[in-house]
Amino acid sequence: YFGDAVAVLHSSLSDGERYDQWKRIRKGEGRVIIGTRSAVFAPREDLGLIILDEEQERSYQSENAPRYDAREVALWRGNKEGALVLFGSATPSIETMYRAKSGLHQLYTLRSRYNGRPLPKVDIVDMRQELKMGNDLCLSDELRMAIADNLEMDKQSILLLNRRGNSRALVCVDCRETPECPRCAVRLTYHSANGRLMCHYCGFSQPVHSECPECGTTFRQVGTGTQKVEEELHQLFPEVGILRMDADTTAGGHEKILNQFEKEKVPILLGTQMVAKGLNFPNVTLVGVLSADQMLYSDDYRSYERAFSLLTQVVGRSGRGDLEGSAIIQTFTPDNPTILLSAKQDYDSFYKNEILLRKAMLYPPFSDICMVGFVGENEQKTENSAQEFTKILIEKAGSEYSHIPLRVLGYSSASINRINNKYRYKCVMKFRNSADFRKMLSELLIDFSKDKRFNSVTTYVDINPDTIL
Repeated sequence: YFGDAVAVLHSSLSDGERYDQWKRIRKGEGRVIIGTRSAVFAPREDLGLIILDEEQERSYQSENAPRYDAREVALWRGNKEGALVLFGSATPSIETMYRAKSGLHQLYTLRSRYNGRPLPKVDIVDMRQELKMGNDLCLSDELRMAIADNLEMDKQSILLLNRRGNSRALVCVDCRETPECPRCAVRLTYHSANGRLMCHYCGFSQPVHSECPECGTTFRQVGTGTQKVEEELHQLFPEVGILRMDADTTAGGHEKILNQFEKEKVPILLGTQMVAKGLNFPNVTLVGVLSADQMLYSDDYRSYERAFSLLTQVVGRSGRGDLEGSAIIQTFTPDNPTILLSAKQDYDSFYKNEILLRKAMLYPPFSDICMVGFVGENEQKTENSAQEFTKILIEKAGSEYSHIPLRVLGYSSASINRINNKYRYKCVMKFRNSADFRKMLSELLIDFSKDKRFNSVTTYVDINPDTIL
């Protein structure tokens, strides 16, 4: 539509290509700029429109320095340059919808599907009943039959399991010993493709031992990953083409897999969350979610929001052509409100439930969250730094900054205490973002950095982090 006026900015470009695009934008040749998160910093001073599609995505929040939220930067640039900022999403983040309903943003709602087709019919399968009937496979009987019917009609299916690898871990049946990463405080994941145990955090891997090194008993596989499901699918449908799309298969880019799925009409596409969003294949009439429960239960207050968004998005991949679509969600908690509402594609009801919970617990949008992180190679020094910082924070907040609305939750170990031989601690507080709070935090960090006891500990601040460590 716009020819040479289009410029592109993303991390797959080489440094030279990125610089060429940057110069084109700076000179005014690139007037329509498409890109990922960092494109929000494109060097144009005459912006008229900024669009953030799928605004609920966690990838808009940078997890590395500088720790910025592209949505906040877009709003700031829009305000500074008089540009319209448009957030697009089928499942907006709770904070964005709250702003819209409060009148801070304008709300425009699309009431029908883009192609006018009805939403897919969704069935929820209780996996507890499957176990009672003796089915301990990854696929329920209902999903297996639905896939078989789809194959007969020469239609395609997409299956979602948001965990790669073969098994979550190996466990000794006698002493309960589980192989762990020597550099991270996590269990190693078994990958059947190369017969190795791998760490998904630091990349460490080792061969699988046939026997437990502690007691000599055999290991047993626990949990399910995409590799195991792929093996099961090949056993159930031996003559059927299957594509797997996860971090292990997309090293050379996911476009090749998606192009093959579309052009060759490969019957089944199995993958992690990358198969859930933005795909438009008219021949896909069945979507299966193999384990909805693992999305729901974590120590992050956004877990229900993320689960609802992912389930809603993947269900929407079905029935985008002329034929009606269907979806099957497998779960051990079929009465969970989030699963029920995502099956109905009922965002409004989900928002009403979630906003009440956020208000009761004083989570965003009713407060802001600040996480001060501490990372070091010596665990005791890292913990001491978090403890000392929290002590100084409480003293300062209780004296010269006592007028600031602030609730210090204290310091604690991160949920994964060690990654790549570096220990992690955090201090979390709920607050209302203001110039006084930022001034207080800045003074604290400057003073704390002068303490030679903690020179070996890295300290950073993350405001409203996507995930609280």
